[in-house]
Amino acid sequence: MRIVSLLPSATEICFALGLGDMVVGVTHECDYPYEALSKPKITSSKSHDGLSSREIDTLVRSQLDSSGSIYGLDIEKLEELKPDLILTQRLCTVCAVSIEQVQEVAANLSSKPQVVNLEPRTMGEVFQSFKKVAQVCDRSVESAPIIAEMEARYRNVGHLIRRLRLPTPKVMLLEWIEPPFASGHWIPEIVSKAGGENSISFKERPSREISWKQVIESHVDFLVFAACGMGVGWQKKEIEIILAQHGLTGLTRESSGTPKMWICDGSQYFSRPGPRLVETTELLATILHPELLGEFGSKFRAGMDFERI
Repeated sequence: MRIVSLLPSATEICFALGLGDMVVGVTHECDYPYEALSKPKITSSKSHDGLSSREIDTLVRSQLDSSGSIYGLDIEKLEELKPDLILTQRLCTVCAVSIEQVQEVAANLSSKPQVVNLEPRTMGEVFQSFKKVAQVCDRSVESAPIIAEMEARYRNVGHLIRRLRLPTPKVMLLEWIEPPFASGHWIPEIVSKAGGENSISFKERPSREISWKQVIESHVDFLVFAACGMGVGWQKKEIEIILAQHGLTGLTRESSGTPKMWICDGSQYFSRPGPRLVETTELLATILHPELLGEFGSKFRAGMDFERI
């Protein structure tokens, strides 16, 4: 089978299930695992280099209003690749080419590929999407132990926290910085599994814009930044600017009674509904509960995957 993945998460799923050799095309944002970087790229988008989070938000909204998508699709390259299967999603117009466009293009390709929509909103549905990919690729039996191991690791985080009777700190996780977006879909569930109590969040629904006033008045113990598609370095610079602009420079770890603030790589964790959401849960658990560093801490690179402000 020849697979084209129009989602970084779907690309990660394919490789995690041992289907990497079947993948013949990916998006320009598919950067994990390393082997995905050598695959032909069939999408493109405008560069956001040098833009602030507010400027990126404005640009994306404008592109969606004018054209309905922020991505370009290389139809000629897609025809050359002759896929049997195209993996895409309907969940978020900011994350991928619209499924309507994909279906229209696929109908006109000579290979007449099957288009499979992956649209998880919960962790249970994330694991179901792994099984769906395995099924359409006729690899259900071979993939079953891999998926079972990931599910067991995810459950184990909750088991450890209950067994150790760890406290439940109040947490707000932001998926964008300016304007701030409170987390949605599977992320509130991950916060709970990692032993936190969600403040403002939208479980099983899209993330939603809130105000900095709401952030401050929520009085959380932990404020976690995981801007969608952005790494630690970019977020750190942006957060420092935003806090100063809003007169919130008192939100630092030196101030008593203020939340502990952490930055996580939103591109590699939290944003993508793929296999690494299990690692994401373990990472968040170590942030909220340092007692678990011995269990999970060695897997992550401080300053690269996450950083305390």
